[in-house]
Amino acid sequence: MPRSARIILPHTPHHIVQRGHNRQTVFVSDDDYNYYRQNLIEFKHEFNCRIYAYCLMTNHVHLIIDPGDKPESLSMLMKRVAGRQTRYVNKLEKRTGSLWEGRFKSSIVSSQEYLPACSRYIELNPMRAGMVGDPAEYQWSSYAAKVIGIRDPVVDFHPSYLSQGDSRKERQKAYAEYVLDTVPEYEIKLIRDALQRGQLTGSERFRTEIEKKLGIRLSNKKPGRPRKKIK
Repeated sequence: MPRSARIILPHTPHHIVQRGHNRQTVFVSDDDYNYYRQNLIEFKHEFNCRIYAYCLMTNHVHLIIDPGDKPESLSMLMKRVAGRQTRYVNKLEKRTGSLWEGRFKSSIVSSQEYLPACSRYIELNPMRAGMVGDPAEYQWSSYAAKVIGIRDPVVDFHPSYLSQGDSRKERQKAYAEYVLDTVPEYEIKLIRDALQRGQLTGSERFRTEIEKKLGIRLSNKKPGRPRKKIK
């Protein structure tokens, strides 16, 4: 059965996850993580993409990418970064074969409703996995750039983040409070299901808008209640 065509929209955030082949470890040393980050930086500039959130786990990566003017830029970025990491690891370990599973999963995200929720979901990964007690302790995600102000060239700040305060300190405080607040179970389920099925992360109204824009019918379960706004 042929796999369904991936839908990527210009100027729209997409939640991306790519896993190691058979869930094998992808990142072993700090050098492995740094090499992946360096390539993210290089290719996001080459393809004019923006990255609003990311988290590099030992055997998979989460990203929120806006492809800009050209939807194909997202796939090109992922292809180049994944290819370089595969060649790097294969040379280092004197091995051959694929480092990653077949193709990355993606979900179009409603900026207005669910982008902060998806960013929170991504940046809480290390804490949910029991790797850290505070997501700010994890150096391979976008969280520290948003709450501590650590310079991270991977990260672009979306207007939904910048609108949370008139100063950098206000934004950092508001975002930290939002991320560390209790996360509703329905929100986690919505994000996971949308990503697993390649569906939209957004409301029925958002789905209708995308259908009209594309002139096609999209299947999507009801998303549940919208996310709690950052205060």
